[in-house]
Amino acid sequence: MALQETGLQDRNYREEYQRSLSDPEGFWLAAAQAVDWTVPPTRAFDGKAPNGEPSPAGCWFPDGELNTCFNALDRHVAAGRGDQPALIHDSAMTGEQRTYSYSELTDLVSRFAGVLRAQGVGKGDRVVIYLPMIPEAAIAMLAAARLGAIHSVVFGGFAASELATRLKDAAPKVVVTTSGGLEPNRAIEYLPAVHEALTKAGMETLPVIIKHRDGFATDPASLDWNATDWDAAIAVVEPAAPVPVKATDPLYVLYTSGTTGTPKGVVRDNGGHAVALLWSMANLYDIRAGDVWWTASDVGWVVGHSYIVYGPLLAGATTVMYEGKPVGTPDAGAFWRVIEQHGVKALFTAPTALRAIRKMDPEAALLKKYDVGHLQTLFTAGERLDTDTYHWAGRVLGVPVVDHWWQTETGWAIVGNPRGMELLPLKAGSPTLPMPGYDLRIVDGLGAPVPAGEEGNIVLGLPLPPGTLPTLWRDDARFVDSYLGAFPGFYATGDSGYVDEGGYVFVMGRTDDVINVAGHRLSTGAIEQVVGTHAAVAECAVIGVADALKGQKAVGYVVLKAGVSMAAAELEKELIALVRREIGPVADFKAAVVVEALPKTRSGKILRKTMRQIADGDDYVVPSTIEDRSVIDALIPVLTGKRP
Repeated sequence: MALQETGLQDRNYREEYQRSLSDPEGFWLAAAQAVDWTVPPTRAFDGKAPNGEPSPAGCWFPDGELNTCFNALDRHVAAGRGDQPALIHDSAMTGEQRTYSYSELTDLVSRFAGVLRAQGVGKGDRVVIYLPMIPEAAIAMLAAARLGAIHSVVFGGFAASELATRLKDAAPKVVVTTSGGLEPNRAIEYLPAVHEALTKAGMETLPVIIKHRDGFATDPASLDWNATDWDAAIAVVEPAAPVPVKATDPLYVLYTSGTTGTPKGVVRDNGGHAVALLWSMANLYDIRAGDVWWTASDVGWVVGHSYIVYGPLLAGATTVMYEGKPVGTPDAGAFWRVIEQHGVKALFTAPTALRAIRKMDPEAALLKKYDVGHLQTLFTAGERLDTDTYHWAGRVLGVPVVDHWWQTETGWAIVGNPRGMELLPLKAGSPTLPMPGYDLRIVDGLGAPVPAGEEGNIVLGLPLPPGTLPTLWRDDARFVDSYLGAFPGFYATGDSGYVDEGGYVFVMGRTDDVINVAGHRLSTGAIEQVVGTHAAVAECAVIGVADALKGQKAVGYVVLKAGVSMAAAELEKELIALVRREIGPVADFKAAVVVEALPKTRSGKILRKTMRQIADGDDYVVPSTIEDRSVIDALIPVLTGKRP
């Protein structure tokens, strides 16, 4: 079957959305025609698990078979597009760039699949990948998929103890790693961490495949382990052909933080994943075969899985893999340089990256050095897009700024604006409308619907659409307890928000970011939106800290734009007045503190919960995903000094 168009420009979004809920069988079987199946599915959904046992989540395309790697690579070569660029690797850290055609990438992946096969990897086996943003990360992922194996990518730079926890849970046949990763002004040695993790996990003899990178101190031969050199192995191995798997078989396990401290292994299947990503590339992002797409994220996160590797390659597009930062590699014009140099049609990044650029270059003076005329859309996700950054980005780039909202667990957008179908009117602060298959509701703590405009818990009716998690790795009970127990018949997103009269969704933050001030429930996200509109503020975080009189009180922590000089007391006075004017005295916002930086995960999420725990004097654990531990250390005296 040839790669088929999945665009629906001739159809109305609202009609398609309703059809996805009223006739999910017909809707998703039609979408599944974009996939090349070895055994085409005759059914879209089965309410039972793949093993026939009862399941609250069910499974998608239960009788279908396919190979995801074949769909991402081989079929494009067979269609005559082998010479088209598939992957552009752009390293701002080394200054090196390399373009891989679909033919070249298919050859490298099939040969590395042969390397994995020689290590005993087969269908259903796990491969742990501990790599930075280098091409070998995508190659290793696709090679595992080619064999029907299950990959688990661990963010490069995680500490040995975090890697060991994931090794023990995944029980892999092999680990794939490299000499190290590069950050501005420092190199991170990977091999000692991998060696220590294997020891902690009791897996000292597990095979390790190492891609050599220059500039790192650790010699693999100096460590006592079962190591194989990537380049030596791939030079002599026979390539491996794609292995068909059931649509319901796992493609990967991606670990996300758990409230108990034990990471949750989010499972992604093969069939539903391919169908959902192909639908989203065409209809949400308006990206088709031959288009150049850039997701400025990391392969260690779900965004990198879905939209650096699988989504664009399934669609036959050209994907840009960028090793660098939005600022400091070398300056705040780095993103604009990549867009110009590679002819990027659409960029997907996190709001924190835009805020970093804006902080260093408020007037976007560096943008004038580059021709970004190829860019048609800027997509953001990963955290709430504040209205000030939304307006700034739209003004300086002159293209639609399209926010959308999803989670590691869902794998693709819950709420978005279908750029490839029809660009719906944009509203600042809203990621727009639910995507097909997501029956989104706003409910109170008892599960009762709330009126339009009233904030509540965001829940999704079951079953979830294709591409979403069917369970947690080897822990069905935890899956139910974590997501399905709070509101029977619904998946609890853990986020709060509201839907306006026009059906637009506004996501205000995690439900534990809702504070209670003298009996009034307030969203810290709403206060942040107001604080972020001040001309001096680059970014901010508002948390609720314990208050003996009112239960909690809102305190703002703000980072100033570069070059701004303003007395802290004067800024605090203006921010208090601003919140009082826009939200009202009910917010009881009376404290705003200027700080040098806010603590964030490496994916850009502000660690509000950790900040709140420190401010309240509670026990806390700094997440392993933190980007810079020194930021939290510098904030501790500031946070504790604000306690009542």
